[in-house]
Amino acid sequence: MNVHHLELFYYVAKHGGVSAAARQIPYGIQQPAISAQILQLEDSLGLTLFQRRPFQLSAEGQMLFEHIEPFFNGLGSLEQRLRGGAETRLRIATPEIVQREYLPELLSRMRKRVPQFHFTLMNGRQAEIEARLLAQEADLGLSLITDKPTVGMNTRELQRMTMVLLVPEKSRIKCMADVLGMDRIGLPLITLGSREALPRVFGDELRTRGVDWLPTLELGGLDLVAKYVAQGFGIGLSMHVPRMKLPAGIREVPLDDFPMIPFCALWMGRLTPLGESFLEESRTLAVELFG
Repeated sequence: MNVHHLELFYYVAKHGGVSAAARQIPYGIQQPAISAQILQLEDSLGLTLFQRRPFQLSAEGQMLFEHIEPFFNGLGSLEQRLRGGAETRLRIATPEIVQREYLPELLSRMRKRVPQFHFTLMNGRQAEIEARLLAQEADLGLSLITDKPTVGMNTRELQRMTMVLLVPEKSRIKCMADVLGMDRIGLPLITLGSREALPRVFGDELRTRGVDWLPTLELGGLDLVAKYVAQGFGIGLSMHVPRMKLPAGIREVPLDDFPMIPFCALWMGRLTPLGESFLEESRTLAVELFG
């Protein structure tokens, strides 16, 4: 018998069906794949392990479940014992801006809360983070969310981010209407790269309003966007990040009537107590920063 097939059967039997199992398995696998592998298990045994609709274990399925249940139920506690106690390590995937502006304070708080807290960091945008979670290379991700998450991916919104324009202090631009009211927007626009969430949401909103304003400069970070604005190279697209200090001579123009971008935690399966503690600290810090 294939051990992976037994693991899938364990989740199906425990949660009462294939669709319920797909929501609980702590890695990415779709219902058709689960069904196909359960059929392979049944074929190898020459038995039907459960009735599909309504779900009910057969006598042989019940016998198999009772035999494997203690093993799979005990894996979590075994992992903790092998690690020397409670789980203290978290693998976190985030974009660069989150690593720079948000994580240092958050990780410091986690070390005060869990003295033996250890972590590894991986860089990536939403799609890359989801791929790492599905491959079980990461335990939890923090990211701006612009695309519908993968089926089965858990998300928890921590905050909504406001887009802003960065303009010279002496600029006459007081709100986005001052820009949109121009016959032709000739101002150079400085943004992050086109793959980033911020310029994508901004560009989508402009298109819904029938406005063309294409980026002139695409840079690698919000700090660079601010520096180029300070040097007089154009108008910057950024987000309001409370602790990010702007260069002298520029100010923010909030885009209050533009969509806000959700900042969320992402994970697969069921979070460990350590993961829940991390999310609790994440939410607390987000509220302190943004209100």
